[in-house]
Amino acid sequence: MGAVGLERLELQRLRDRVGRLFAALQEVTEADDPLASAAWTPPVDLCESDDAINVRVELPGVTAEQVTIGLTNARLRIRGEKKQRVTRRRIISHLCSERSYGHFCRIVPLRWTISVRDATAELDSGVLLIRLPKVTDRRGSEFKIPVSDRGS
Repeated sequence: MGAVGLERLELQRLRDRVGRLFAALQEVTEADDPLASAAWTPPVDLCESDDAINVRVELPGVTAEQVTIGLTNARLRIRGEKKQRVTRRRIISHLCSERSYGHFCRIVPLRWTISVRDATAELDSGVLLIRLPKVTDRRGSEFKIPVSDRGS
């Protein structure tokens, strides 16, 4: 490979790195400013197993219909709205109110190669469980390429 080919390869690598840096910066900006798009941010646990990434999100008082999940190879976005119930009895005043209501949004950057099509989500007792199966990365593996003989 000549000098021009090496320069082109290095420029491509630099462009890829800048693209990943820009995407990471955008994710951090959105994650650091949840109040710009949501009223509260639910807590998240992110765990890795051999075959999947498991995400647990605390969403007490939220139904499955109130949650929207968006998934790309780069990020997981969980958003929705927790509505406040209308009380039947007349309340003179709130003595204490620590529960969160309104729109929520949580963005989780993904640094793993996952199977977007095989992802699952389930809301159970106020905890949203999202399973993101990993894709086995085949880079570095050697593939056999058959060679055919066109004859003499």
